[in-house]
Amino acid sequence: MARWTPGRRRSALAVLALVLATITTTLSVTGAEARPTPTRLYADAATVQVPASGPYAAWRTVPQAWWLTESLSTATVRSTVAAYLDRAAAAKARPVLVLYAIPGRDCGSYSSGGFADAAGYRGWIAQVAAALQGSSALVVVEPDALASAGKCGGSGRISLLRWATRKLARSGAWIYLDAGHSNWEKSTVMVSRLRAAGVRWARGVSLNVSNYRSTAAEKRFGASVVRGLRARGLKGKRFVIDTSRNGAMPRSSEWCNPTWARLGARPRLVRHRGALDGFLWVKHPGESDGTCNGGPEAGRWSDLLASRLVA
Repeated sequence: MARWTPGRRRSALAVLALVLATITTTLSVTGAEARPTPTRLYADAATVQVPASGPYAAWRTVPQAWWLTESLSTATVRSTVAAYLDRAAAAKARPVLVLYAIPGRDCGSYSSGGFADAAGYRGWIAQVAAALQGSSALVVVEPDALASAGKCGGSGRISLLRWATRKLARSGAWIYLDAGHSNWEKSTVMVSRLRAAGVRWARGVSLNVSNYRSTAAEKRFGASVVRGLRARGLKGKRFVIDTSRNGAMPRSSEWCNPTWARLGARPRLVRHRGALDGFLWVKHPGESDGTCNGGPEAGRWSDLLASRLVA
């Protein structure tokens, strides 16, 4: 039998310390740091307005984001999100959520609304973050809020986004702070706003949400944003692209139910594609941008708009 010498004891303790350090490091990896694992995205027909029968019924089986607004109250949002995440886990799929409730949302345009004040918004975000704890969700934070900060909201909005991004990132979910699209602000402008809004705590950024820019253009824009962030000391950031309605080359800068829009690439996560994490259907095809070009009020289903997308 070998003697248990002080040297052996020290060696064993060193090995144990290394193992514990490895476990601690693994457990502390956040969503922003983890390498994405390709997996099936979650499709929940209950969160889209696609008719259960008819020519578009198959869209109900396509993974699409679930939009959370202030209509889901602070008192109920945690339990409702938790139930949704449980359904996704049971389906062994990765859910996608969109948070869309910031005060002054959409600068008073077609999708105006959001919480009346910052305190109400913070309380709501805290409940969402609690529900997300330990989940595998992808979370898009406040489409258009940063890109339109020069028009409305200003520094107060950016500070609020910073608080929300940090709070949400602590849950371990993959947080993507929205960065508009390639035809809005320059990448240099967005890099400055993203840094101020706390992208350091997020996994990366979302692009083209509810818009129509081509996938190629958004890849270039995303790569430029990531390079800009890296040059400012924020390394390893990634991006996702909304491809729900970008299947045709844009004929103009029109953003409200353009007649030339078409369905884009089906949603999926990818790897080995540089900083690209995946393609998502964030905006639901067939749902209106607002009362323009024959569409109903924002967020409502329209057979006319759906038919255009497959024309």
